[in-house]
Amino acid sequence: GSMHMYKADANFYGGNGIVGSQAPLGAGMAFAHKYNNDGCCAFALYGDGASNQGQLFEALNMAALMKLPLVYVCENNQYGMGTSKKRSSANDDYYTRGGYVPGIKCDGMNVLSVRECTKFLKKHAVEVGPIVVEFDTYRYHGHSMSDPGITYRNRDEVSQVRAARDPVDRAKRYCIDTELVTEAEIKEIDKEVKAEVAAAVEAAKAAPPPEQSELWTDVHVGQSKDFFMRGPDISTSSGVYGTNR
Repeated sequence: GSMHMYKADANFYGGNGIVGSQAPLGAGMAFAHKYNNDGCCAFALYGDGASNQGQLFEALNMAALMKLPLVYVCENNQYGMGTSKKRSSANDDYYTRGGYVPGIKCDGMNVLSVRECTKFLKKHAVEVGPIVVEFDTYRYHGHSMSDPGITYRNRDEVSQVRAARDPVDRAKRYCIDTELVTEAEIKEIDKEVKAEVAAAVEAAKAAPPPEQSELWTDVHVGQSKDFFMRGPDISTSSGVYGTNR
């Protein structure tokens, strides 16, 4: 999932396996931006399922005190795993929960709304300080492979949202209505994208498993080949015992 993606040279610092922990990490990055006075801000994303984590509010309090260039992004897809927002949150207007930090709500299923809202958020964070945004969106599928996604809601609900708010269909309609592209061109784009995805899937299936030694690669910054890392037992460890650099 996205928590395992990381690309520092694109200023994308990934997610984290601990629910909600991106929030305080994002606050730390925002502090670095302010300290370096580089005119940038940090976007810390979390879901409605993580919205009641105490660490969110602790970090936001510090961000408000120091006026850090931080944007708290709540991606509200209506369900935290299999629990609806109404069952998990006493206040599910997540954009209002910053209290002393202003908030705004945006249609997360509209790419143009998201673009314009994001421009405003960055400007506010850099020039004024922290802000909370709630992107109102929806999850069509289950939370994971083990979640069929229809035990806590019905198929009709999913179908109705897809028919009324699907962001890809909306973007297609905008492009056609404004004559940016024709329907024939969109069909050709769809065809090319599906072929690219199919090729990537086949390449992944055909690729051999990585070497076991990759388990130890880049675990620490600047680690030498002898850097000792303990395995489940001493015989499966990597490096030379006692070497710490």
